[in-house]
Amino acid sequence: ERVTVAKLTLENFYSNLILQHEERETRQKKLEVAMEEEGLADEEKKLRRSQHARKETEFLRLKRTRLGLDDFESLKVIGRGAFGEVRLVQKKDTGHIYAMKILRKADMLEKEQVAHIRAERDILVEADGAWVVKMFYSFQDKRNLYLIMEFLPGGDMMTLLMKKDTLTEEETQFYISETVLAIDAIHQLGFIHRDIKPDNLLLDAKASFQNMNSKRKAETWKKNRRQLAYSTVGTPDYIAPEVFMQTGYNKLCDWWSLGVIMYEMLIGYPPFCSETPQETYRKVMNWKETLVFPPEVPISEKAKDLILRFCIDSENRIGNSGVEEIKGHPFFEGVDWGHIRERPAAIPIEIKSIDDTSNFDDFPESDILQPVPNTTEPDYKSKDWVFLNYTYKRFEGLTQRGSIPTYMKAGKL
Repeated sequence: ERVTVAKLTLENFYSNLILQHEERETRQKKLEVAMEEEGLADEEKKLRRSQHARKETEFLRLKRTRLGLDDFESLKVIGRGAFGEVRLVQKKDTGHIYAMKILRKADMLEKEQVAHIRAERDILVEADGAWVVKMFYSFQDKRNLYLIMEFLPGGDMMTLLMKKDTLTEEETQFYISETVLAIDAIHQLGFIHRDIKPDNLLLDAKASFQNMNSKRKAETWKKNRRQLAYSTVGTPDYIAPEVFMQTGYNKLCDWWSLGVIMYEMLIGYPPFCSETPQETYRKVMNWKETLVFPPEVPISEKAKDLILRFCIDSENRIGNSGVEEIKGHPFFEGVDWGHIRERPAAIPIEIKSIDDTSNFDDFPESDILQPVPNTTEPDYKSKDWVFLNYTYKRFEGLTQRGSIPTYMKAGKL
């Protein structure tokens, strides 16, 4: 095992050097392109290059600084899951507000989730667009893994759907069209999400709601939904049948999940919801018989057709020909895909402050951030090499100063 660890350490060291060089060149090229587009004079270009060079030097210096829990002040628990929790934190030296995702290593190992959390970290590192939440840092100690991400004060889609009975088709079009672009952004990075669900759709603005009378089935679903989100079992409601079959799947499985979410937005509960995960699994696998639309809930033929085009055998699923096939569906008529983030919010929003947590549930404090003892813990130490090269620091995170950028209204994955 020592030989394996030494080999991996060397490989990671040299691959990181190459990556750092490539990233630095990319940043320089972006700067040159931006200056050309702005039509700057030579003197202004010279000043910009000098400022950028100082940032690069500062980045190299700060990157060698070890980041840890002591650099952040925990403000509030804003989420809790099967393997850890999410906290609102403030970086002590800059005052910037972030969301800190904390994952227990022991749970990751026990539940064989190491590959999953590594993939999540890699997506967040590679993603640098509008549709995937930005991660600024990641680090670890003997007990936990930590991901420091931008804080989105709107909560998640699960919270929104639990507070409302249903969404209108106009509201549904708004959120589904944005999620189409978010999923496509992940696919373009070469990743398959596999587990798209409302919990993973984050909103960066707080919505105001009007509660309506809910149907019994929707109420039963909502009652169990939050508990399932915190359990290690989870819910299979949104997972495509081919993923369960373990005979091979591709990125089309994410479009199935989007169809299930769209159904839930319009009907008030997912199409395969049941009292137990086992029964839900049975319904998903028998979707040809169980995917039905309740007659008492009005829904347009365009909306119904898109759901049925999403929730179908993968070889016949919409998106086989690419994302443009989805964009061209009649349900999205009128959507300006090129300026989608410039639209007004589908649901009126208000942000009280940069650390507004009013759209999150209240959670009791836990002991997950207890100081790590100095004594050697063989159980962690013997397996710690599987988390090698988990640490990450984003250029913007270490070089930005001043106020936090203004939050935009759209959603992210």
